[in-house]
Amino acid sequence: MLSKLLIAWSLVALCVIVHAMGMTASLRWLRHSTARVDTRFWFSTWLLVRISGWIILLHLVEIAIWALFYTLKHGMPDLQSALYFSAVTYTTTGYGDLLLPNEWRLVGGVEALTGILMCGWSTGFFVIVASKLYGARLETKQN
Repeated sequence: MLSKLLIAWSLVALCVIVHAMGMTASLRWLRHSTARVDTRFWFSTWLLVRISGWIILLHLVEIAIWALFYTLKHGMPDLQSALYFSAVTYTTTGYGDLLLPNEWRLVGGVEALTGILMCGWSTGFFVIVASKLYGARLETKQN
C-alpha cells in the first residue's frame, strides 16, 4: 500500500508541475496581453475564452498522465478506457461503470483529490483574471 501511495504522490507531483508550468505560461502571456488592456466587452470576453481553453487543455494533459499510468500498469484494458476512467475520476463525476483493480483503487482516490486541487487552483486563477479585467473596466468608467 505504501508503494502505491508513493506512486500516486509522484503522479500528483507531475500534475502540479504541469499545472504550474501552464499557469506560469498564462501569466507571462497575460502580462503581454493586459499591457494593452482594452475595456471593451469583446476583448475581455475573448481573453476569458482563451484562458478557459488553456486551463481545460492543462486539465486534459493531467488526465492523460493518469490514464497513461493506468494503461501501462494494466489498470484499464486500453487507453480509451483509461482516458474515460481518468476523466470521470479526475472530475469526481464517478460513474462507477469502470473500476480499477483492487490493488490500484487507492491511487484512483488520490487522482480525484488531485482533480479537486487542480480545479480549485484553476478557479482561483480564473477569478483573479476576471477580477482584473472587470476592475480595469470599472476604473475606466469611473474616470
